[in-house]
Amino acid sequence: MRLLVIDDDVKLCRLIRGYLTPLGYSVEAVHTGPAGLERALAEPFAAIILDVMLPGMDGVEVLRRLRAKSTVPVLMLTGRGEEPDRIAGLEMGADDYLPKTFSTRELLARLRAVIRRAQMPRSSSQAGGSAAAAGAVEIVEVGDLRIDPGARGARLGSQPLTLTPVEFDLLLSLARGAGRVKTREQLILDAGDRDGDVFDRTIDVHISALRRKLGDDARSPKWIVTVRSAGYMMRKPGAETEWE
Repeated sequence: MRLLVIDDDVKLCRLIRGYLTPLGYSVEAVHTGPAGLERALAEPFAAIILDVMLPGMDGVEVLRRLRAKSTVPVLMLTGRGEEPDRIAGLEMGADDYLPKTFSTRELLARLRAVIRRAQMPRSSSQAGGSAAAAGAVEIVEVGDLRIDPGARGARLGSQPLTLTPVEFDLLLSLARGAGRVKTREQLILDAGDRDGDVFDRTIDVHISALRRKLGDDARSPKWIVTVRSAGYMMRKPGAETEWE
């Protein structure tokens, strides 16, 4: 399983390679933003570990350009672990983040989680809402939003949406339950991992990214309504809610 590490800390790259190689990963490292972006787009990788602070082009810009062409899972590394770094990366489409004080066990757990989500449809998401007929994959439509769970693709009108695996699973969960409130805990189960709750701190940021991609406004939402002290709800076309 091929991984790309984009980080200017050569020692850290060696440590990551030394830890992951015996576990079956092939780890390639590059040390500048432009070189990392070029490698990330040149060949397929199972996941990318991307530092925020990079020479030549910072990690957020690398991610922004990468997301224009690829949905490869990205695990962001933040040197200081500060909230603005995390939010910027998640809003640009990172699947998860880690401060550079991470333990190797935590790195492995989160890496496995983002790869697992990218490689297979979420059975927990498929269980939510109306069930698909046996042997068939249900197309989910809410207004002019159309989601194909089998192809893991979504369109808004005629425009395809470029979504990370987490964003896709959140959108599918909300759409299948359109008109009903989804708690953060339910969304974590639908878009996260039951054996590694890595999104309990980041659901709100992923929802913010989804709204941006849908052209939605949190103050006057057409699609995703915030329900105070409860969670989120996908609005049915033309419906009014008491929570707004």
